[in-house]
Amino acid sequence: MNKNTSTPPEAPADCRLCPRLVEYREDNARKHPEWFNGAVPSFGDAGAALLVIGLAPGVTGANKSGRPFTGDWAGDLLYATLDKFAFSEGTYQARPDDGLRLKQAMITNAVRCVPPANKPIGAEINTCRPFLEARMSALPNLKVLLCLGKIAHDSTVRTLGLRLKEYPFGHASEYPLPDGRTLLSSYHCSRYNTNTGRLTAEMFEAVFARARELVD
Repeated sequence: MNKNTSTPPEAPADCRLCPRLVEYREDNARKHPEWFNGAVPSFGDAGAALLVIGLAPGVTGANKSGRPFTGDWAGDLLYATLDKFAFSEGTYQARPDDGLRLKQAMITNAVRCVPPANKPIGAEINTCRPFLEARMSALPNLKVLLCLGKIAHDSTVRTLGLRLKEYPFGHASEYPLPDGRTLLSSYHCSRYNTNTGRLTAEMFEAVFARARELVD
């Protein structure tokens, strides 16, 4: 992957590149001015060996708190799992000032602004991709890319300049990458997936156990 020198790894909080997302974000800001309501920055260790890539901020999760996966069900499972495999220290309390720190890990999203109905459209995913590329390039110790859900997986594959048919999404899929890193993927840790049994805590933990092995 080429170094991205023209795009910063984080979008400005008031990013206006995607009109539909800006409109939705501003509508939320009018209703809830105390919320973050911006492009949510990545969170974690600048020396991360593991980059967890989600889909987009949840409206009452990261869009409210300003920290990825913070304040919703998906975050409860993700942060508990990161802690179990020694990728964090401190206690996750579902708020950005809880003092939690990530170790050897960072969390980002394929799309940095909250989308209506949790569903970004293709143009928005494409527009935000340079930030994902820049985020990857800014992590000198990165070994493992762990994607949560098919959209994050597909966007990551495209960011790496690879062909989707050669790297299809699947839960617990694992691919060695041409640059020596590893691409792992999991079903998204959403409430829907866990409530329906599509994803269990044990299934999710198995992917992170593999990530820990690869990082070590």
